[in-house]
Amino acid sequence: MHSCRQVVAGDVARHVLVAGRASSRKCHCVWQRVHQQAQKRKKLMEEDYLEKMPPRRRHAAGEKIARARERKGTAMGYFREATGIPGPSGFGSASTAEQVTDGIDASLLTVIITGGSSGIGAEAARVMALRGAHVIIGARNTEAASEVKQSILQSTPSARIDIIQIELSSLKSVRAFAEKFLAMDLPLNILINNAGVMYCPFQLSEDGIEMQFATNHVGHFLLTKLLLDKMKSTAERTGIESRIVNLSSEAHMTTYRTGIRFDKLNDKDFYNDKLAYGQSKLANILHANELARRLKEEGVLNVTANSLHPGLIRTNLARHSIAFVGALQTATCVLWKTIPQGAATSCYVALHPNIKGVSGKYFADCNESKTTSNGRDELLGRRLWDFSEKLVTSA
Repeated sequence: MHSCRQVVAGDVARHVLVAGRASSRKCHCVWQRVHQQAQKRKKLMEEDYLEKMPPRRRHAAGEKIARARERKGTAMGYFREATGIPGPSGFGSASTAEQVTDGIDASLLTVIITGGSSGIGAEAARVMALRGAHVIIGARNTEAASEVKQSILQSTPSARIDIIQIELSSLKSVRAFAEKFLAMDLPLNILINNAGVMYCPFQLSEDGIEMQFATNHVGHFLLTKLLLDKMKSTAERTGIESRIVNLSSEAHMTTYRTGIRFDKLNDKDFYNDKLAYGQSKLANILHANELARRLKEEGVLNVTANSLHPGLIRTNLARHSIAFVGALQTATCVLWKTIPQGAATSCYVALHPNIKGVSGKYFADCNESKTTSNGRDELLGRRLWDFSEKLVTSA
């Protein structure tokens, strides 16, 4: 018999199950009882866990959840992530990209996925192609992208896949990618800004921008800017909503105190690889939110922009900090996803009809989630937008 501490990682989930008890070591009976019902019903919401508790314990659990929401963002999000329990969408952390797109016909859609040569980007490309979409893989390593293409064609011979080289840290490369794509005279329905680097040592891009910020945010900011008119015209002509999807991370919660260090972005003396990564992921959220606000202000309602946390996935993204990520994986093993699960939220936000008309939101485990206060700071988002515009126009 596993204790709840072993089965459910994180204090939030444990608080729900053991609130009001003198010792958390006795919580396994509660866990066992509600999970037996979960197996019978096929689906169990976290509210049901509270209902199974005696009233006095239920109240204590509710109090702890409320405090945890303030401390950690969304307590239910951690709970769902740890247990795989579906949220309001009907999907959860255990859902795969194929499951969340089951029955969806994407044959009329053209999709760009940056970083589609490995990891969850490659899986998203595979599932998009499986659903009939014309997939454009943007990749720094075109040889790896070609291998992904061949693998997809083996399982889906009818797949339509093209590859265009792009180095997101280079504004020149981003502009070249956009020019090549636009020259193909294709529609563009979905842009998934997936590529990224993580925890790399301090270095500046060829444009003189800190590498994680340059790759994860600035490159995608420029790419979106260059392709936005195409997405607007595609939506207008086809009547199909265009969607921009930014892959962020829960790491946006761990950034510099000011959120974005505009004045010290390239300061090596103040650089911290973990905080700089969190800063770039916060920028992904703010970019999507501000873009959504501007589109709405323009009266453009058929183009949406959202951001998401794909989950903890062991990919080569963390190659610069293997020891740290290995320790993190050991400490939070129950929270880690497979690659098919990691690609689920990207595919859900990009394709699912539940998301029609939804813009400026943040998703985790295929459900709307909550960011930090920095992620909801409209003034910070506007400042980041102006700052990013200056970076891409001056280079």
